[in-house]
Amino acid sequence: MTTAAPAATPSRLALYLQLIRWDRPAGWLLLLWPTLAALWIAADGWPGWHLLAVFTLGTVLMRSAGCCVNDVADRDFDRHVKRTAGRPVTTGAVSVRQALGLGAALALAAFALVLTTNPPAILLSFAALAVAIAYPFAKRVLAMPQAVLGVAFSFGIPMAFAAALGGVEWHLRSVPLSAWALLVANLFWVLAYDTEYAMVDRDDDLRIGVRSSAIALGRWDVAGIMACYAAYLALWTALGLRLGLGRWFLAGMAVAAAQAAWHYTLIRHRRREACFAAFRANHWLGFAVFAGTVVDLALR
Repeated sequence: MTTAAPAATPSRLALYLQLIRWDRPAGWLLLLWPTLAALWIAADGWPGWHLLAVFTLGTVLMRSAGCCVNDVADRDFDRHVKRTAGRPVTTGAVSVRQALGLGAALALAAFALVLTTNPPAILLSFAALAVAIAYPFAKRVLAMPQAVLGVAFSFGIPMAFAAALGGVEWHLRSVPLSAWALLVANLFWVLAYDTEYAMVDRDDDLRIGVRSSAIALGRWDVAGIMACYAAYLALWTALGLRLGLGRWFLAGMAVAAAQAAWHYTLIRHRRREACFAAFRANHWLGFAVFAGTVVDLALR
């Protein structure tokens, strides 16, 4: 009679990669596309390799740091949710101290990148960090904590404008109102896709007392998501046209709108797997907006 060999214990590196969701790039792509679209708009075209590297690497690093903070804050909740019960901090495979240490190191690396830009961008990075840290705790007190996540996931937009347009003085007057308007527009997109995400865990969240937009909207969840998509597409389109973008930008927005319509077919029956698929596919919607922006600025 043979006995099964014990399962191999994951290496420390494998656990850290699992902690920062290295195998799930959709998370950082959702942050990256609106940030890069804003960077191209602010630079009126190609922003240069330096700023492209700063915002691409910085986005990956800060999303990874956010995962560390989120998993520490939610460790007592995650063990009661099937989808998250196996996360390293929840199982104890990675300690709270180790997770926070890794998150701090990643955030410092991102800050080192920001230090190569200019004072307005550096100043905004402190606000971005504060909002990112606040989000995991917002779901304990706010009916729709996704609004806080929306601000956190959109803060790369004014930072991109600051880096491309800012000077050497420590003030934010170099960030135009259009950058903040784009942040507000992007907030609606985050509300849409993160409500899709919240629909996956709604039953578990109700049982353990975690708040979410899916719970707050109730039977109006699908309608609320589609309204948020519509608001995002309308606002971003209007702002893009006001900023001088043209037909190729509109083509990208049309592709994004078609994807939003497809998402309705996925979420209308509220099945967990379909809602999760809709959430994971959202980065393609963001890519369509980014691609339309890049092509329009390159060809005009």
